Amino acid sequence: MITIEVNNQPIEAKPGEMLLAALNRAGIKVPTLCNLDGLTPTGACRMCVVEIEGQRNLVPSCAFPVSDGMKVHTHSPRAIRARKTIVELLLASHPDDCLYCVRSGNCELQQMAQELGVRERRFDGARNQYQLDVSSPALVRDPAKCILCGKCVRYCEEIQGVAAIDFIGRGSHTRVGTAFDQGLNVSSCINCGQCIMVCPTGALREQSHLKEVNDALRDPKRFVVVQHAPAISVSLAEELGMKPGKDICGIMNAAMRQLGFARVFDTAFSADLTIMEEASELVHRIKNGGKLPMMTSCSPGWIKFVEQQYPEFLANISSCKSPQQMLGALIKTYFAEREGIDPASIFSVSVMPCTAKKFEAGRPEMGREGQPDIDAVLTTREFARLIEMRGVDPHNLDPEPADTLMGERSSAGKLFGVTGGVMEAAVRTANFLITGEDLPELKLQKLRGLGGVKEARVTVDGLDLGIAVVNGLANAANLLEQLRNGRDDLHFIEVMTCPGGCIGGGGQPIGANEKALRARMRALYDIDRDEPVRTSHGNESIKRLYDEYLGEPLGEKSHHLLHTHYAPREVIA
Repeated sequence: MITIEVNNQPIEAKPGEMLLAALNRAGIKVPTLCNLDGLTPTGACRMCVVEIEGQRNLVPSCAFPVSDGMKVHTHSPRAIRARKTIVELLLASHPDDCLYCVRSGNCELQQMAQELGVRERRFDGARNQYQLDVSSPALVRDPAKCILCGKCVRYCEEIQGVAAIDFIGRGSHTRVGTAFDQGLNVSSCINCGQCIMVCPTGALREQSHLKEVNDALRDPKRFVVVQHAPAISVSLAEELGMKPGKDICGIMNAAMRQLGFARVFDTAFSADLTIMEEASELVHRIKNGGKLPMMTSCSPGWIKFVEQQYPEFLANISSCKSPQQMLGALIKTYFAEREGIDPASIFSVSVMPCTAKKFEAGRPEMGREGQPDIDAVLTTREFARLIEMRGVDPHNLDPEPADTLMGERSSAGKLFGVTGGVMEAAVRTANFLITGEDLPELKLQKLRGLGGVKEARVTVDGLDLGIAVVNGLANAANLLEQLRNGRDDLHFIEVMTCPGGCIGGGGQPIGANEKALRARMRALYDIDRDEPVRTSHGNESIKRLYDEYLGEPLGEKSHHLLHTHYAPREVIA
């Protein structure tokens, strides 16, 4: 370590690291609009400029390496004046619609303007007049609010490996757009929403389903039900001003009932159902020479990624629908029959951590007779807005359970919310299906954590299985390339589109850092550690569902309702 002086105080830094990293570690706040941790700095926004003694010009701290004895002034009058001018220049052409913007109150540009005391317009430029792109079923792109920081471009290409957007045009006409400036719907976009998570303004947002849900809740002819994904209960708290990682599942159930939902279901129940079908499919493939390695199918961004970039691996993907779609199918069949309700009158809502779930719900494979199984999908952010809009105070609610039958779950189903969780739950049940016994140790430590790629070997009844867990599609692409080149030691692969899995989904609270992600992850692992039923095959409600309705895993009825198929997809790339 070396010592540098910052604002007349000594701090330690690593030789050769960028100054901004050292400042952040020391708790010294320097603003930035373009920096992404872990990626090569671009210095595009210049908001992080600081003054260094001996340097004539201000330097961008994100791209300036430290040196021993360096003397830095992060908030000198000159640095503050430069940052304020940058913000004023950005606002000169920025739309003045903060009252209507979904990011108002959570906009980095707005926050910096407030911190720097920008209270009047010093520069008056022509307003950006770009057209909204509303073609995507999951995302809305508003180029007029783009400040060309480049974070969405870099994340889409370097972390997700998709590159659906890039800089187009030249000079003052430069903007972020798709190939040939077409709509997102025909681009290679996988609808993951990670671009929303890094965008500092309102240039990117999710397609909102709030109006449709509110209209349904007010319609006396509609029977409105809701399901919530495993990751929601440990992330919603942050959006409601509570501690990161706090599990508020019971409070959320109560809030949903106050909002007027007739039934509240836990998607972790259908995650258990997914494991029963998926583990059975894996065992069937292994025993009967099926296509291996089998790959998970619960992440819709990953499915679209394979459809358009690696269609030769479609046969490797499990035919199981995602937990959202399995529960949606059961609500409009089994539940409707049991309750004597016309399926056409049911309005089925899901609350998901994922913007791609909006795309998935609209896929033609995910319904029957022209009727979708899921009618509307709300992100974590949208659901928090619904709670606030309808005046429900979650701080004064007593916890309530979800509704039976499709609200009872195991802790294995809850693990679907974190990378590695699907694999861990599947291995537990696959071992039981093969041996008739549970693993002596249900916790599979090698599959836990936020690592981008995790691999392990598991022995089941003398069979040595190679398993891999991947999150972030650039990591998935690397593994697929290895398979293309002949790698053959893997039997089962879990892929989550978003870094960290669903806890880091594109519909989650904006602005969460790695500390918040780890808090959400720990909360899910604590649930798994503490609850009595820790395997999907141990869920009595799952057993009852098979006895009463489905018959058996991979049976005719379950295949009809719970399984699907995918096909290659052409895009403009």
